Amino acid sequence: MALLQGVHHVAYRCKDAKETVEWYQKHLDMNFVLAIAEDKVPSTGEPDPYMHIFLDIGGGNILAFFELPTQPEMGRDPNTPLWT
Repeated sequence: MALLQGVHHVAYRCKDAKETVEWYQKHLDMNFVLAIAEDKVPSTGEPDPYMHIFLDIGGGNILAFFELPTQPEMGRDPNTPLWT
């Protein structure tokens, strides 16, 4: 069995891609790598505009976010306590 050697990127949803990049640059000194904007989902062709941003977290790993401007806001998981 091969051990995991690394993770290319982990992606989360964000409310505002530009604001997210600026926060991670200012507070965690992460470098902006790339932004991809599409009008359709590449894998399905579904019309759903999005912005996908990538930040370098070091060690060959990337933290990524999706801004989904036409989708409803995420909200919190009601099963997760507020203190987390």
